[in-house]
Amino acid sequence: MKYIIGLLVYLVFTATSFAQDGSDEINWLTFEEAYEAHKLNPKPWLIDISTEWCGWCKRMDQTTFSNDTIVDAVQGNFYAVRLDGEEKNDIVIDSTTFSFVTSGRRGYNELPATLMNGKMSYPTIVFLSDNLQNLGPLPGYKSAKDFHPIVMFFRVYDPENPITYEDFLSTYKSPFE
Repeated sequence: MKYIIGLLVYLVFTATSFAQDGSDEINWLTFEEAYEAHKLNPKPWLIDISTEWCGWCKRMDQTTFSNDTIVDAVQGNFYAVRLDGEEKNDIVIDSTTFSFVTSGRRGYNELPATLMNGKMSYPTIVFLSDNLQNLGPLPGYKSAKDFHPIVMFFRVYDPENPITYEDFLSTYKSPFE
């Protein structure tokens, strides 16, 4: 009997430990998964466009996107999408297919190219409003400290009633200072 109770305690402890490990990571979705979820529950999107070979993309994953403050700001407030700028598989959204285009040494996928307005630079973060309006690409590596005000701005930004980033910053309090 003591063995069974000990085993149950161990299993509950182990399950709790594993559940907590995943809570401090961004739950990245594919574009298709986010689009389907968006149909049922519209909210803003944060799209990380990167590639497997990009060193700054990897650094942003290791520093910015693993920072607890950034994770808290993103989770629940955005559909967080990870998108490979060189995705070789077609991405199908409704009746539109975005395909891989052979170009230069590597090529690109039409969806990330469209989201980045044809300026292929990695990493690039794209924010979409809750009505899927592209609010613009943000190219380049951003530290957690530099990225936090941007994420917080787009959490509250409303294209129907826009405020400027400068006005937002006048009331923003950084958790990093």
